[in-house]
Amino acid sequence: MKTIRALAAFALVVGSFGFALAKLPSAPPLTDAQKEEAKAKAAAAAALAAQQQAAAEDRVAARYFADMKAKGKQAAPPQMAPATPPAPAKAAPAKK
Repeated sequence: MKTIRALAAFALVVGSFGFALAKLPSAPPLTDAQKEEAKAKAAAAAALAAQQQAAAEDRVAARYFADMKAKGKQAAPPQMAPATPPAPAKAAPAKK
């Protein structure tokens, strides 16, 4: 009996959820300005994520070398350049 009630409740929830989604209107199309703004936000978010990733990698490396030094072991220094990304170059305006 409990199983039947649980299945009926589940069917009611799924049905009402489907009905609620079916009534939602579609999103209006984006204008060119909105598309550019969204693209700029995505680029800024990607740059921030890259900076945070680089900072996290630097912290992990620093902790590793500090732990090795505390243990008295010799750790070889990193063989590659720092992970901080270079500043993006601004493109020159296109000539018409």
